[in-house]
Amino acid sequence: MKYVNTSVVFQEIPDEVTLSINISNCPCHCLGCHSDYLWGDIGDPLNAMSLDVMLKEYGEDITCVSFMGGDATPEEVDSLAAWTKKHYPHLKIAWYSGRVELNKAIHLKNFDFIKLGPYVETRGPLNKPTTNQRLYRVEADRSLTDITKKFWKK
Repeated sequence: MKYVNTSVVFQEIPDEVTLSINISNCPCHCLGCHSDYLWGDIGDPLNAMSLDVMLKEYGEDITCVSFMGGDATPEEVDSLAAWTKKHYPHLKIAWYSGRVELNKAIHLKNFDFIKLGPYVETRGPLNKPTTNQRLYRVEADRSLTDITKKFWKK
């Protein structure tokens, strides 16, 4: 698994300061994708060592880590989420998947947030009430609570 870039963002996960890690080799190829450069197998290896460097660099400036993509290798996303939970227990962990259903390789105990759904141009992104995408908070009992409406302006 490889990543292309990172950024600290405030809009991906509500109420969190998130280190967003853009993962390449996306198999979803959504029409109208704003990150189609991530379709290629490009970038640097994303593993525990490279993730540790990132997390040490951002230290206390972030409250969450979000893996943006990784649908080609969900078992690797899950493994890095588990590693992060163990070594950085104060951080929340999110995964943005372009799939409709959660991959069986993903264990909810390793995540605090899961976004599911391909980008459908006619439906719009998460901040549109018409979106097909959903952001879920993972509850203590491993159930999912839909919190997508937090993106919608009132």
